[in-house]
Amino acid sequence: MYLKALEIQGFKSFPDKTVLDFGEDITAIVGPNGSGKSNISDAIRWVMGEQNSRQLRGAKMEDVIFGGTEKRRQMGFAQVTLVIDNTEHIFNRDEAEVAVTRRYYRSGESEYYINRQSVRLKDVNELFMDTGMGREGYSIIGQGKIDEILSVRSDDRREVFEEAAGISKFRHRKEESERKLQRTEENLVRINDKIAELELQVEPLRKQAETAKKYLVLHDELRTLEISVWLENLQKLKGDRLKLQTDFETARADQKKAQAELDEVYTQAEDCARLMHENDCAAEERRTRISALESAIGEHESAAAVARTTAAHHAETIGRMEREMSESRSRTASLQEQMQALSRRVEEIDASARTLEEEVTALLAQMRGSTNSGDAAAARLEELRRREAHEVAGAAQARAELSAITAGADEIAQRTAELTEELTRGEDKLAAAQKEAAENEKELLAAREEEQAASNIIGGHSLKMEGRQKRARESLEQKNQLSLQEKTLSDRIHLLSEMEKEYEGFSKAVKIVMRAAEARTLAGVHGPVGNLIHADRDCSVAIEIALGSALQHIVVDTKNDGKNAIGLLKQRDGGRATFLPLDTIRGRSLRESGLENEYGFVGIASELVRYEDRYSGIIGNLLGTTVVVEDLDCGIRMAKRHDNRFRIVTLDGQVINAGGSMTGGSVSRSAGILSRSGELEQLHKKLSKVRGQLQDASLVAESANRELQKAQYELEVAREQQRQANDRVLTLEGRKNHFDILLDSLRHQSESLCIQRENLRKRSTDDVGRMDTIRQTIADYEARAEAVRQEMARQQQTQADSRQELSRLTAMLTEKKAEQAALSAEEESARRSMEDLDRLRESLEGEHTDRETLRRQMEQSMAMARAEEQRQMQAAEELRAGIEEHRQALQKLSEEKLALELRRNQTDRLSRACNDTLLNCEREVTRLEGKLNSSAMEEKQILDKLWERYELSHSDARQLRVELESIPKAVRRIAELNREIKNLGPINIGAIEEFDRVNTRYTYLSDQRNDVEKAKEELVGIIEEITRQMTEIFATQFEILKQSFQETFLELFGGGRATLELEDENDILRCGIEIKAQPPGKQLKTLSLLSGGEKAFVAIALYFAILKVHPTPFCVMDEIEAALDESNVVRFARYMRRIAGKTQFIVITHRRGTMEEADVLYGITMQERGVSTVLTANLNELSKEMKIK
Repeated sequence: MYLKALEIQGFKSFPDKTVLDFGEDITAIVGPNGSGKSNISDAIRWVMGEQNSRQLRGAKMEDVIFGGTEKRRQMGFAQVTLVIDNTEHIFNRDEAEVAVTRRYYRSGESEYYINRQSVRLKDVNELFMDTGMGREGYSIIGQGKIDEILSVRSDDRREVFEEAAGISKFRHRKEESERKLQRTEENLVRINDKIAELELQVEPLRKQAETAKKYLVLHDELRTLEISVWLENLQKLKGDRLKLQTDFETARADQKKAQAELDEVYTQAEDCARLMHENDCAAEERRTRISALESAIGEHESAAAVARTTAAHHAETIGRMEREMSESRSRTASLQEQMQALSRRVEEIDASARTLEEEVTALLAQMRGSTNSGDAAAARLEELRRREAHEVAGAAQARAELSAITAGADEIAQRTAELTEELTRGEDKLAAAQKEAAENEKELLAAREEEQAASNIIGGHSLKMEGRQKRARESLEQKNQLSLQEKTLSDRIHLLSEMEKEYEGFSKAVKIVMRAAEARTLAGVHGPVGNLIHADRDCSVAIEIALGSALQHIVVDTKNDGKNAIGLLKQRDGGRATFLPLDTIRGRSLRESGLENEYGFVGIASELVRYEDRYSGIIGNLLGTTVVVEDLDCGIRMAKRHDNRFRIVTLDGQVINAGGSMTGGSVSRSAGILSRSGELEQLHKKLSKVRGQLQDASLVAESANRELQKAQYELEVAREQQRQANDRVLTLEGRKNHFDILLDSLRHQSESLCIQRENLRKRSTDDVGRMDTIRQTIADYEARAEAVRQEMARQQQTQADSRQELSRLTAMLTEKKAEQAALSAEEESARRSMEDLDRLRESLEGEHTDRETLRRQMEQSMAMARAEEQRQMQAAEELRAGIEEHRQALQKLSEEKLALELRRNQTDRLSRACNDTLLNCEREVTRLEGKLNSSAMEEKQILDKLWERYELSHSDARQLRVELESIPKAVRRIAELNREIKNLGPINIGAIEEFDRVNTRYTYLSDQRNDVEKAKEELVGIIEEITRQMTEIFATQFEILKQSFQETFLELFGGGRATLELEDENDILRCGIEIKAQPPGKQLKTLSLLSGGEKAFVAIALYFAILKVHPTPFCVMDEIEAALDESNVVRFARYMRRIAGKTQFIVITHRRGTMEEADVLYGITMQERGVSTVLTANLNELSKEMKIK
């Protein structure tokens, strides 16, 4: 008994909970037409996973739920539970009983349970797969099924044969693998399309990026050089300006002082002018001449001083050069001495080398003489040795012969005694061997019994290992599925992460700023708001709508950072962006009370997102005054209650703005930035779960492998025991053969020993005469050998003397060779040193000549300077004589004017001096003021260029400054860089980032393509392996089914014959299957030519044949014998009884013959219209009570 019970509630015509117990081999379900008998069959089919409502005789799946009657209301669900006995483990589960439940609601939802644990439809299908049960099995043969299998095309009736052959699970796996292969190929096509599209972009972008990188390198160098040159000039200007400022202030002070002095002198001069006007002109003329003469004298004295200084300088230079020349001559002399010393050493080395060469030649001649005499002595000694060896060998051979004869005589005597002892021992061995042979025969019988027992144990272990192999394969398949699922999730996470990294969904301006921040071009950038917050999936739409474009606002540290970012966008023409400085933005909060008690209130938007504490001001500013509610109705009520003072956003994205305006419509729940972030979180959680399951599956697989290894080990141990038993049998059989041979050998050995003893006695007599002759031969050989030994001793002494002399000469020769090598190396080193010294001497001589020439030039210049000094001094003396004359005339004029003239002269001189000083001071002040203004203008121009070209302040520029080798060289390099940049042509700076992005995407897709191609190859291999297994299994099982069908047909029809044929044996997995039958007394026909009853009986025979080969735990038959006549019904029922021991039958029938064979009758009636009721009658118990056999 396998099917224990069927529990129905709300299914079709069974609204009440109805339980049918199936405790016997054959259970018949009977009742009038329309009473609901077939609903029992439908319920079993439905609970086992049937999804086609037409197979359940309905238009839609909702029709399986009790639809109500005039007295009863319709039910909201249908539920069927099938209880199956699993004590023989027909299912791969540990429970002794398996309860499968299916529940269906009018809303269209389905629930499946196995032993009250919620499962999937797939789990139910896999539970029944390859058991003959299930919606594709042959355990339920419904109304019209017989006609259907006979009337359809031959290739459409494969399902029942595949289920019977046990390849349904393989077919499902193959179809699933083919679907995966199709999806893989579609993915491969998409990836190849994307790669082809990217390939068109990569190469142009690569060239543009390389040009842009070269431009950046050149531009950076140009920028550094220009900044450094400008700062160098700026520093010089600042230094000059400081000096100019000091000079300017000094000149202004001198100007004021001179003006004061001049005013005072003018007052005195006016007083004197009135009195001394006429005499003033004459005095002025004399003073003018004196001043001119004094000025000329001063110039001549200055020129004389310059000439004197020049002569002194030349004299000092000449002295220094003479000292250097003296030192150079000393070094040249020293080098000459060293070269002479080295030259003498080279000559000494050459002389020593020639001497050594002569000594080596002499030694070689002595060695050749010694070698010749030694060779002659060695030849003589070798000849004597051969003679000695010949004589000694002759004596040894004679002794050996004598010893052999002597030993032979002793051996003969000893052997004779031994033979006698061996004869005695042989007789004892023969008796012992006969005893051991008998014991060996007993052990051999025991070993053969042990070998047979080991064979039986191996059979048991083999069956156990097959089961464990199956479990190991299933656990490995589960692990592979989870691994594939993990890879799919990882790829999706990687894709979304790449989208986040590439800032997909953000504006161009955001991408430019963030990439610049990642490249450290910009500082203080935290990121767009959308990347800094996280929201639950339920609230993500509301938060995105509440933020709107603020999702793309960029958070920065300070206003300065925002300013720098805006400057970057302007420079790169990157569009516009809004920046939120952390040091400026302050949070806002909603001051309304009682909101949390409002119906539909979800929360303040700023409290529904997760973020770091440092962004609280930003988030509060953006979301602090926004309320999230469940729906629009709740929002309208709340806005009305609070007079539209704040903004309200619903969970589905509808907005009520402050003031009362409304914004709404449809929104996507999966296209936003926060939705992507939420999906990433969910994927990470799911990935963690799958990894946990994968770890569990790995543990299960490892456990299954360990069990398999344990079973293999036990099998190996049993086989080892069998081998040991087999080896023992072989050993004992070998010992038996050995004993047989041993006994024969011992018998022959005794006879042989007797013959040997007689022969030994004859040999002893012959050996006595031969021994005397051999002793005389030995004495002759030894005398000749002694004479040869004496001659050898003399020759050996001569040879030893020759060898000693040769060794001495060889040692001397080696020593001389070493001396030669040392002298050669020393000579080579000395010659190289001489060459170096010679080059150094030539260099010193060249420098000495140059210095001599320069010294002569200096002496000439010094003589010219001294002559110039004398000429200038003479001219000055001549001018002094002229001054003296003018002074005497002036003195005379002065005496005439007396004191008044003296006063006038003094006043006039003071006036001129003060006036000149004032004029000079004014000119100096004007000049310095102009220079200061010019310097300030130049500084401003440099600072303006720094900002206009590079947007750098003076302090920022100083950080980029580098030390310059020389400013003219830097200026030339700047011109070169400008030319190189101009030659590059148009520059696309964004191509660098774009190329990196596209190339990264290209590389990623290429790697994915390799992974997908590898997965495709693996799937193709899996499909080929499954196809091979299916082919082998189906071919084997089809032959078994064919034989069973022939036997069953013969038994049911009482004769005739039938067969199953494959339409294409080369394609057995896809070809049709033809059924041919020949009832008794008729010709072999195809099914279409048989009568209706014959067709039905042939189909029944086919099903019974399948059940004989692959019995299912139970089989439900719904009026399949309706087309049979009474005699064939009886045959059908009796045959069903024959095979009921392996399969439990539930038969829905109207036929008497079938009912008579049943153990239990269930009667289905419909006492209440539209509601089925079950009545039970146990025929076996009734038979016992009525004592009917």
